[in-house]
Amino acid sequence: MSEAPPRIIITRAAPGAAQTAERLNAIGASVIISPALELCARNEPVPDLDVIGGLVFTSANGVRFFSEACDRRDLPAWCVGPATASQALREGFSLVHQSSGDAHDLAHYIAHHWSGGEKALLHVANAAAGGNLRTALEAEGFSITFLPLYEARTAPALVNEASRALEGVERTIVLGHSRKGMEAFLALARELDLARTEFVVISEQAAAPLETIGATRVHIATHPDEDHLISALERVLGRA
Repeated sequence: MSEAPPRIIITRAAPGAAQTAERLNAIGASVIISPALELCARNEPVPDLDVIGGLVFTSANGVRFFSEACDRRDLPAWCVGPATASQALREGFSLVHQSSGDAHDLAHYIAHHWSGGEKALLHVANAAAGGNLRTALEAEGFSITFLPLYEARTAPALVNEASRALEGVERTIVLGHSRKGMEAFLALARELDLARTEFVVISEQAAAPLETIGATRVHIATHPDEDHLISALERVLGRA
């Protein structure tokens, strides 16, 4: 009898979780969607955009929440990676710039590709976003306004199917898209024995919370974006 395929638990928040599941289903993976975080809109007013030279998005969710809050699409959108840039294009932005990597890489990209005009930027992100991007851009002479249009809250619980998979004897792999997501997952799974669980995560930063449980089966993407995350998963599954 052939061994059952590993169960892949996607901890990413909606709606991104469904997009990731679609990609994994396409490669024949056995998927469980169990978001560890829920994204909630914040009642934050959008500032006067006539004095803003560009929008900075460090996630596709930032693009979504901005697009729900504001109709302006004429400002340049500076995006942290391909998924964020693709979302900006879907939302109707025509001037979309895409860096590759993390927030530090994005700051470097903006500073070296800026073509003049008002060096005032609006950073749209979740309320817990760090200040590294702001610090790096201010060092390059930009002024940054931070607009926290949404926040991420720990989900009420893992879905039952995910809990059963983690408690079972079959191979189970948890897919992690962010540090905050992994922290939330560990909080939700605190009563479960994760000794046999494998983790495939998007970055060293996202892997850091796993040190608190002494996880040893941790695989980290070679570059912090979803394409490389899925490539890492395929290697773990023996398909690459």
